[in-house]
Amino acid sequence: MAPSAQAHKRAHSLLLFEKLLNMRDSASPLTLILDSLEQGARPLTDEFMRRAKNERAKIVFVSFETIKKPDAADAFIRARGKSLKALAAEISSHNTPSRATTTTTTKDSPQKTLILLDTLNTLASQSPTLLPAFFTSIITTPFTSLVAVYHTDVPTLSPPSLSSELLYAPAPLTLLTHLATTVFRVSALGHAVAARRARERSLPEPEWGLREGREGVLVGLKDGGGGDVSEEGQGRWEGKEDAAVVVDMEMRRRSGRAVAERFVLASNGMGQANGKGALGGVVMVMGDHPAFRKAGGGVDGGGEEHGEEMEATFNLGLTEKQRRDREGVVLPYFDAQVEVGGGEGGRILYEMGREDDFDEEEDEV
Repeated sequence: MAPSAQAHKRAHSLLLFEKLLNMRDSASPLTLILDSLEQGARPLTDEFMRRAKNERAKIVFVSFETIKKPDAADAFIRARGKSLKALAAEISSHNTPSRATTTTTTKDSPQKTLILLDTLNTLASQSPTLLPAFFTSIITTPFTSLVAVYHTDVPTLSPPSLSSELLYAPAPLTLLTHLATTVFRVSALGHAVAARRARERSLPEPEWGLREGREGVLVGLKDGGGGDVSEEGQGRWEGKEDAAVVVDMEMRRRSGRAVAERFVLASNGMGQANGKGALGGVVMVMGDHPAFRKAGGGVDGGGEEHGEEMEATFNLGLTEKQRRDREGVVLPYFDAQVEVGGGEGGRILYEMGREDDFDEEEDEV
């Protein structure tokens, strides 16, 4: 049985997401991750570093708000307080391959470099118009991938002296989403499950964090909906490794066509392996997750591909007895179709009842 077009699309999107995580074929030179207080980007950035270690890539971690160096990072740069030019020069120095590296790598398999910025909010507040030149200066080779995090709920401070050009410049987030070749938006899995349950009941979707409108308190992952929520994300860079997050992917191809899909990323930890035998987290399309597959056939009709029946208040199928009874039902006016060869085909047979009013004129017509 040939797979459907929808199943082929989901498999293609999953392979593309794995390709982006593994930094293969320079699929995305600039990847932007959008997070918030309700769900931090750490599960996704940890997955990038795990995959980079598996690919034997060099990891350069640029810190604006991270105090301790991650264990997977090869180089740790403290960026706070440095000028943009000095920061770009320091990052480029780590990106340049050394002699020892060039001797161990071949032309067919050059060493890859992953540059990870824990936040872009500081640079977006200081010099937003210089960000394109900054990205170009640190992405010096085709085998360099830049992954940067932007906190969407942190207000961007305007520079103290605004020129006439900056008054009409686009917002930093608009500029970053335009420059990025891939945009990831992370959210809590429990929040997505709670929103799905509300839609099934035709109720307004719940809100979390600043959108709740509560004064003096932020309710995030602890009130995510029904046991599917994890305790990860209490801080942006603090939490457990076994968290499951929803990742909205928007990948822009060179032709201009965008590929969009939603995934669920469940981290296994550094020392565990997924079903394919590779270290790292388990990635699946959101419609294939059990929390979304069991209701209504899953998101985007995932249950129909697996031959599952829809859950409803009534049964859509027929039993064997009902199927036999339906085949034995005689359709109305069936007797009029028997004498088609006698020239009387299409004649309507009607039996009058007691309440019918007989009209001779209509009968003659």
